[in-house]
Amino acid sequence: MDERAEYRIEDLAQHSGATVRTIRAYQDRGLLPKPERRGRSNVYGAAHLARLRQIADLLERGYTLASIKELLEAWDAGRGLGGVLGLVAEVNGPWTDEEADRITRAELDAAFGGTPDDGAVEEAIELGVLERVPGREDEFLVPSPQELAVAAELYAAGVPLPAIAGHLRELRVEVEHIAHRFLEFTTEHVFARYLEHRPPTDADAAEAATLVRRLRPLAQQTVDAELARAMRTFAPRHLQRHLSADPPAQPSVRDDEPRAVALPAATIRAVQQLVGPENAPAFIAAAAEREVRARTLDALAARHGGAPGVDQSA
Repeated sequence: MDERAEYRIEDLAQHSGATVRTIRAYQDRGLLPKPERRGRSNVYGAAHLARLRQIADLLERGYTLASIKELLEAWDAGRGLGGVLGLVAEVNGPWTDEEADRITRAELDAAFGGTPDDGAVEEAIELGVLERVPGREDEFLVPSPQELAVAAELYAAGVPLPAIAGHLRELRVEVEHIAHRFLEFTTEHVFARYLEHRPPTDADAAEAATLVRRLRPLAQQTVDAELARAMRTFAPRHLQRHLSADPPAQPSVRDDEPRAVALPAATIRAVQQLVGPENAPAFIAAAAEREVRARTLDALAARHGGAPGVDQSA
């Protein structure tokens, strides 16, 4: 970048990729310094171009304009931004050694029985198992080749595609809960001291980035170990129950004993937006109880066939 370069606002927009309207909005928000006034013209320099590129980079990383303003103010105050950007880059980095791959539509159809299924492809795209490649209708990006390979093996073993997709949705609810809890746990016990200031100091952010790099494998290692332990415990019992000559006994469960039921993440978010996170469990329980009572009344009404004495309006 030429430090002596000077730009009109149209030239600055062309070099930065931002629109003239966006540049003016950034100025109004205090994200971009005012230009130098020369006669009737506004003149921008290399510092303005660098700032626009910083803003674009932070927006791509998921920061809001309000957060970006805080970071840039810290930078302007001499507190540094390099450590924060390093921490952001570390958190946004890959959480697995697996590398994405590509697959053609013909290869995809062959892996799943050889019969094209547009509905299944669209569902895989919705789930993120496949991603479209711009300009290539017959080719897809596969973020996790292992996940796609597991789906292909399950299909070859006789599991229908809708069942595989449903299982993945249920599994994601559980895994997202585990990820959320792991982040809360490490934030409370490891990273809280580095995040006391907003934004954190350059040194604290750099040290936190080093810790993220060290702790990155722990979540997957813990889940792998616990899944292996659970399978060692339950797989033999499961096989023994199905090989037994006697029909498997139904587990005795008290009517008032609480049991966990997996719900789609989208459903949970919708309920939380409707009644608030703190009221979501009670709302879901009340809705389920209401549905059970309604179906019980419907069954009773159907059984009596509308006989006299039965209040059909209940």
